[in-house]
Amino acid sequence: MREQAHPGDFTSAQKSVLHRLDRDGPATVSALARAESVRPQSMRVTVAGLEAIGAISGKADPADGRKTLIDLTPAFRKTIKASRAAREDWLLRALQAQLSPQEQDALAAAVKLLQRLADF
Repeated sequence: MREQAHPGDFTSAQKSVLHRLDRDGPATVSALARAESVRPQSMRVTVAGLEAIGAISGKADPADGRKTLIDLTPAFRKTIKASRAAREDWLLRALQAQLSPQEQDALAAAVKLLQRLADF
């Protein structure tokens, strides 16, 4: 799957913020900084870089107009969805090409066990 990604696309900090916004929804810069255990100033730099490429945008918090909520842009959400679909398609083709049906079943069983462990 790593081969399908472009190595210089995003920094690890940017990837982490994008993943968090995708998973958890809009957040303030301060909340993102706390969640990522970085200083707000550092998070502002990360956010500014993502805003510059159009991946995220900010809007006034409806509960407190003094705050700005950062979220993924609709266009970037489409990009994420397309990227995931391409990676999932690649993985499915790789599994079908490299594993026998019995091995695929064993892998599916292992995934269920790993999910059970992760949920514990």
